[in-house]
Amino acid sequence: MTLGPAKIRIGVMPGPWPAGPEVGDLFGRLVDQLEASPIDSLWLSDRLLTPTLEALTALGVAAGRTRRLKFGTAVLVLAFRSPLLVAKAVATLDVLSHGRVFPVVGVGLDQRREWEAAGVPPGARGARTDEAIEVIRRLFTEDEVTHAGSYFTLDRVRLLPRPVQSPPPLWLGGATEAAFRRAGRLGDGWLGSLVTPGAFEAGVERILGHAARAGRTIPGDHFGTIVSFRLAADAAAGWRAAEPYLPRDRADEATLRATVAVGPPDAVAEILERYVRRGGTKFVLRPLGPAPDMLDQVGRIAETVVPAFHAR
Repeated sequence: MTLGPAKIRIGVMPGPWPAGPEVGDLFGRLVDQLEASPIDSLWLSDRLLTPTLEALTALGVAAGRTRRLKFGTAVLVLAFRSPLLVAKAVATLDVLSHGRVFPVVGVGLDQRREWEAAGVPPGARGARTDEAIEVIRRLFTEDEVTHAGSYFTLDRVRLLPRPVQSPPPLWLGGATEAAFRRAGRLGDGWLGSLVTPGAFEAGVERILGHAARAGRTIPGDHFGTIVSFRLAADAAAGWRAAEPYLPRDRADEATLRATVAVGPPDAVAEILERYVRRGGTKFVLRPLGPAPDMLDQVGRIAETVVPAFHAR
């Protein structure tokens, strides 16, 4: 696949977080570390029933502590929220950060307890997401929006303040055929997760095909993936340290072996190279390990892996 030359950029998605109040100090230290590093961006996931920070609230804190660092959500589950509330929050973050917010949105995981807790029927999440994206885009770009849809109704609504970016990009997550169709029809880019390099390449091709059929184009540098990693002396030590934190409920052994980067810095860089050769230019690295290890793992990856990719 040849999508043309594009800048490679690497961000970080932290996890897991401690469950107690010490999370506030850890988050602040992480944000300050990233701001002073060559790492491009900070990404937070959107989960309701796990010990994670509420993404949009935490990113507001990050915006206030930084001047360079970009930040985004991977992914923001649109069906949990009113699209007007999402548009208002993203526009506010964009204004306060002078245009540094890059949300990735999606339908979320198929976990019934979370959907029941959110008060949203899981069977409608795809259709709600599609309509929400339409509404958010209109709020970002139109002076006044009236909308009467299947799930949301707006009567002469104006979004103020308007975002600095015109408009903020909306990337899509997910790795199903429905997600590829959605990314092609509605998205400005795609961020995969737990997709092998071969599946990533196939996904990019599927998305570009859906975009072409919808009369749209997606820039060649708007494709990336989340890569979990664990720096260690060798691969065996890396897998031992990463094992308790592997998402085995979401991927089989072969997929984990192909998508998780463990071992010395060269081994992590090689996993990223496999995606670069298949059209990937944007990466979100997620350290695997206990919370106290997070800053060390992120600091080491910033020193040993990120500069060579950003220099291209």
